[in-house]
Amino acid sequence: MSDTFQSAYQEEELRLRDTMEEIDRQYLRLVQIPVYTGHDFTEQVMEDTRELRRQRLKRALKEPYFGRLDFEEMGQPAPSALYVGKHGVDCEVELGQADAYPLVVDWRAPIASLFYSFSGGVDSVTFKAPEGAVEGHVHLKRNLVIRGQVLQRVVDTYNRSEGEGHVTDEFLVYRLGENKDNRLRDIVSTIQAEQDRIIRAPKNMALFIQGVAGSGKTTVALHRLAFLLYQYQEQIRAEKMMIFAPNRMFLDYISDVLPELGVGNIQQRTFPEWALEVTGLEHTVQLASPMEQIELWYGSLNNRPMLDNQASGRFKGSLAFKTYMDDQLTRMEREAVPVMDFSPWDGAVLSYDTISVWYHEEYRSYELAKRKERVVARIQRWIEMELKQERSKEQHKAKKKLSTPRMKAYMKKWAAFDALALYKTLFDPKRNVTQEAQTVIPAKLCKETSAYLKKNTVRNEDLAALLYLHIRLHGIPGDYRYDHIVIDEAQDFSPLQIAVLDGFARNHSFTILGDLSQGIHAYAGIHDWSEMRDLFELEATDYFALTRSYRSTMEIIHFANVVLERGVRTDMLAIPVFRSGQKVRIVSEPPEQQPDLLAQALAQFGSSGYNTIALLTRTAEEARALHARLSLHCSDRDIHLIDGNEQQYEGGISVLPIYLSKGLEFDAVLLMDADAAHYPSDPLDAKLLYVGCTRALHELWVLHDSAQPLSPLICTDDEETVVHGL
Repeated sequence: MSDTFQSAYQEEELRLRDTMEEIDRQYLRLVQIPVYTGHDFTEQVMEDTRELRRQRLKRALKEPYFGRLDFEEMGQPAPSALYVGKHGVDCEVELGQADAYPLVVDWRAPIASLFYSFSGGVDSVTFKAPEGAVEGHVHLKRNLVIRGQVLQRVVDTYNRSEGEGHVTDEFLVYRLGENKDNRLRDIVSTIQAEQDRIIRAPKNMALFIQGVAGSGKTTVALHRLAFLLYQYQEQIRAEKMMIFAPNRMFLDYISDVLPELGVGNIQQRTFPEWALEVTGLEHTVQLASPMEQIELWYGSLNNRPMLDNQASGRFKGSLAFKTYMDDQLTRMEREAVPVMDFSPWDGAVLSYDTISVWYHEEYRSYELAKRKERVVARIQRWIEMELKQERSKEQHKAKKKLSTPRMKAYMKKWAAFDALALYKTLFDPKRNVTQEAQTVIPAKLCKETSAYLKKNTVRNEDLAALLYLHIRLHGIPGDYRYDHIVIDEAQDFSPLQIAVLDGFARNHSFTILGDLSQGIHAYAGIHDWSEMRDLFELEATDYFALTRSYRSTMEIIHFANVVLERGVRTDMLAIPVFRSGQKVRIVSEPPEQQPDLLAQALAQFGSSGYNTIALLTRTAEEARALHARLSLHCSDRDIHLIDGNEQQYEGGISVLPIYLSKGLEFDAVLLMDADAAHYPSDPLDAKLLYVGCTRALHELWVLHDSAQPLSPLICTDDEETVVHGL
């Protein structure tokens, strides 16, 4: 250990001790203040403030900071050492002395942006503070690892005094080399400059992030939520933010990130469960399992439907379908009022013209169903006014009694403003429609959709349209207006979903992220980000491309890129961080030897200290069969099956189809059945195989039956990254 390093280490140990003592002192002082439980509003607010400080200090006690930045502001005689942590802490001073100063700077503070954006050099740098731009020089950037209040590692990534010209990646590579557990973790200590620009982007825009596998886009989006709550704390609330994720298991996987950042109460849902709730259909219809359609595409290669704009999911999620629904709503609006006068009893007549004016003109600003409610209420008031003119009690009673059934009969002639009922009519093959309408919905799709709708069953692809019809008929409830919406795996969303959700987001405030190269549900999702970006005004959007992958080793990324190039021919390739590891293994084995081979691989991974291992198959059926075989052959191991019904990701050893692994990552991956029959040279198959390869952090084994030819998507002649056999 060099004298310079020893001196830096001792300096940081002393600073850590002093910091911990101050945080502990503040925490104990707050804990000793009795919790206020009375009804005085002012005292309640003060107690809430104290509790927030208690929680922040408690979290800071575990790991007070992770970085140090020595910054010399222009005009100042010397640099100041700023310590950056997850939670800002001020050093309290005695009454009558100067204002409190930051003991730890919150990572979201303006000056902390320099810790992430600074890339080295002696030139001056600038950050934006509330009072304006602040210019100065960075003298030192230091990364620190503190665990259990113990300083474990000190790494200088830039030191001006030693002539360092650039920031090094040593600390980043160190953190990336750590093994994972069953939860996604925050990246506060290793946020990169390109990620920081996304996190700190303005609130009122639709932000699109194209990120390659392992670029940290999901984590960046979660950190962006934490930043927005810090930066716009007077304008937005956590409970008015929403995260849409692909499934419940993925939500469980990311569930620890926001609490680690001190953020709670943000809503996290899947789009299907949320859409059914908003429309009120959760107890009315049955949602078909999305696994059925996925298995249709990836389970039966010979029977796969054509992938084009007529695919059911693509069509139902298109703006062309939205236009068609608009036309049908316009027709419904035009024909809503029955062409007849209303008479509650003989001699009393409310003309069609009067009712029509009420509906089409006076209540035009309301949604269709709400207009009807207003008209019904007004007819009821008219009846009451007419009854008041009747002097005879007997006649009054008779007329009132007669008006009720006549009113019911009259209202039955009105259009039924029900989203599900209207949606069913759109696909009814027997409906009387124009030739133009018949060309809008393909006959095959019309017949197929009508068949399952008759059973009150809907698919995921129907939900955006049902939601759109519902809000056009009934409007958006106030409880469902959001300050910001995050959409993960957005390449699997449709333009219609985004168009509908825009009505729920204040000021078009979105973070929309995904990877077109992982668009394995392209039969329902998008093929290009312009399909979504074009929904917004140009100035209301921004686009970021994250091309650097922080997850996998260089060998794994290189191997996966070749798969993508061969099948998709894309330039959207990942650039790996300089982290080398084991070569990718292509293993050819006879079926009868597979159990022993897998047992050997699992034992080897276990001896390497890997906490998460995945065996990836093409389909759920193959996953279930493999899990059954492994459970018999490796009965001493706890092996989890993931086939689409799970609410949680348990970690350890998992067997699952590739399409359920998206968004997850594992220390080691065994990719099963990588033969030409399972993965022919097709864009969707290449994307599926690419997703499987890029789940691995440290090791990737690619297995195939020795009697079957290897997939043409896999390169076998690159000796730098691929080893054949064991």
